[in-house]
Amino acid sequence: MVRLVDDHCHLQADAFAADAPAVMAAARSAGVERLLVPGWDVPSSRAAAALADEHGLDFAAGIHPHVAAEADDGAWRATTELVELDRCVAIGETGLDYDRAFSPRAVQLDNLRRHLALARDVAKPAILHCRSKPGQRDAQDDLLHELAALGAGTTGWPLPEGHPPAVLHSFSGPLDYGEQALAMGLAISFSGLVFRAGEEASAQVARMVPAARLLVETDSPYLSPPGAPRRRNEPRWVAVTAHWLAEQRGVTDDALGDLLVANYDAMFRRARKSSLPPGPSRR
Repeated sequence: MVRLVDDHCHLQADAFAADAPAVMAAARSAGVERLLVPGWDVPSSRAAAALADEHGLDFAAGIHPHVAAEADDGAWRATTELVELDRCVAIGETGLDYDRAFSPRAVQLDNLRRHLALARDVAKPAILHCRSKPGQRDAQDDLLHELAALGAGTTGWPLPEGHPPAVLHSFSGPLDYGEQALAMGLAISFSGLVFRAGEEASAQVARMVPAARLLVETDSPYLSPPGAPRRRNEPRWVAVTAHWLAEQRGVTDDALGDLLVANYDAMFRRARKSSLPPGPSRR
């Protein structure tokens, strides 16, 4: 069986309220060995932490740009407390979203800066969402500017070797954006978004990502790939995007799977044997 990871799945979302254990079991049966559950505000980050403790997963705590305007000092204090927990392996999901623009840009930028500074201080990677309006790239340009200002890609960001300062979650953007992000040492994660019209540059970027900085995700319950139910994506469907990624890079599914598990463990470090409860042998 091909080994798989899903480095971004919102299993604490309402869409999984009735059957999250069954969804995790289906993922395990499909070969998924690692699951990372990011929060998007304080309640969802706390729910992710509880899910991680109960089921042996990993989680991330953060405030999404959509809700940045709603986050007060109390929310930020709660977030900084959550990131100290052992199973919290990253900071986020955070970033910039100039497409829907639910929060003013100035507020989004301030929120991003606080998260990036926290990620640097606690030596955990940031998980970054970034969207511009169709045909534009201002969010991508602003994101790169903020990363550079805090020292990403330099010795000013004190993370261990093999531990990127941030992961571009569900990559979307032009080719040179990907090139600049990689030059800063970032990792890139691909989701079912790669199959949508307008995301053709993702295939080019997928072929150029250094092997050690490559990841794959579902962004469940969103961004269903071809063949998955559109009403609710699940971690088991990460296999579709992983197969696409293997094809883009000219490697076998098995070789890619082994690489993805190794990358996940190198980037999201904590003491672990497996992020999912033990299942049947994969070999």
